[in-house]
Amino acid sequence: MRVITLALTLLALPALPLPSWAQDLQQVYRDAKAYDAQYASARYALQAGLEKLPQGRALLLPTLNATASTTTNHLSVNPYGPNPVPQTARTFYNRNYLLSLSQPLFRPQNWLQFDQAEQQVRQSDAVFGQAGQDLIVRVAQAYFDVLAAQDTYSLVGAQKAAISEQLAQAKRNFEVGTATITDTHEAQARFDLSAAQEISAQNDLDNKKKTLAQIVGKEYAELRPLRAQVSLSPPSPNNMREWVALAEKQAYPVVIQDAIMQIANLQTRVAKYGHFPTVDLVASYGQTEQTGSTISSSSSQLNSGVIGLQLAVPLFQGGAISSREREAAANHEKAKQDLENARRTSILQAQQSYLSVINGVAQVRALEQALVSSQSALDSNKLGYEVGVRINIDVLNAQQQLFSTRRDLAVARYNTITSHLRLKAAVGSLRDEDLEEVNRALAQ
Repeated sequence: MRVITLALTLLALPALPLPSWAQDLQQVYRDAKAYDAQYASARYALQAGLEKLPQGRALLLPTLNATASTTTNHLSVNPYGPNPVPQTARTFYNRNYLLSLSQPLFRPQNWLQFDQAEQQVRQSDAVFGQAGQDLIVRVAQAYFDVLAAQDTYSLVGAQKAAISEQLAQAKRNFEVGTATITDTHEAQARFDLSAAQEISAQNDLDNKKKTLAQIVGKEYAELRPLRAQVSLSPPSPNNMREWVALAEKQAYPVVIQDAIMQIANLQTRVAKYGHFPTVDLVASYGQTEQTGSTISSSSSQLNSGVIGLQLAVPLFQGGAISSREREAAANHEKAKQDLENARRTSILQAQQSYLSVINGVAQVRALEQALVSSQSALDSNKLGYEVGVRINIDVLNAQQQLFSTRRDLAVARYNTITSHLRLKAAVGSLRDEDLEEVNRALAQ
């Protein structure tokens, strides 16, 4: 399998200090593995699926049964008529022991069912692998959703503080006659809007924390953010066709549906063998003890041993065998179409995720440049306002543009990282090590 790396390059810049209790992505993921109900369900489903193999093997091995029985019989004779004999009564016992063995000799459908069991185990492994990938993606998405909500809340608060300063300056300028009341009203309107946005951002942050808590079973006081500077690179390999080829043959949904198709194919052969005779080796050993009978009061013991071949030929079952053949053939065709649909869906997901990463990297680079330009525009508008060549609304608009760019840049970085993870999940190659690589991009 091709080794695919998640391209996250850290620039050697110092990170902001964090509280010692701030949790990183790796710790959150460990908590999720121990708590998440979906993942736990998949783990137990795997344990159940692994039992299909010994069950299939049992069809090829002999079966041994032991039975025992005991009966108590009470016999009473009550004569009547002209010359009655004396009345008699007695009790006797019967005890039976039987040990029987059966070994399939010619049952080809049993070998096919064993092959089906191997495919069922393969299917269970793939389902659990898919659940593991889903957990990584869900944890990363929820983690970065919280960070994005925190960034939005912080930026709205910073924007509110900046607008407050601009509002105070507009009021001072109006009092000294260097500005109109319009500047004050515009700043006041922006301040009131930012206050409403702050409330909405706080509500969204609370909701995102609850979503993360549903996966990990707890709420964290602090989460480690991304480092101040993270350079995002295109996927490796940077070729969509290679990702599509991987998705087509090794994506977990494809592996799962391929196993189901193989099981259905084997079932068509099992159904055909329903017309064939079966041959078993049978053997038994039994012992019967009795202390009397209805005609004798003497005790006896009978030992018997039997060994031989047993032939069973299905002649007619009301058309059930032929019906099962047609049913199995239809299910096989259905499984083939499901496999083709899984391939097409996996290809589409790989293509979409690849494009998301490519576009995300380009968007991050554009927003990084836009952030520099927005900061310069704000500085210029502030200076222009002070010398009288710009009005208050120009400064407010520049502030809005700067904070929007900061928020969009943060969200774009988070989305690009999660798109990297989704791309690897689309081709069935997402592992815990990929999450560790993302975790190294967090502030330490």
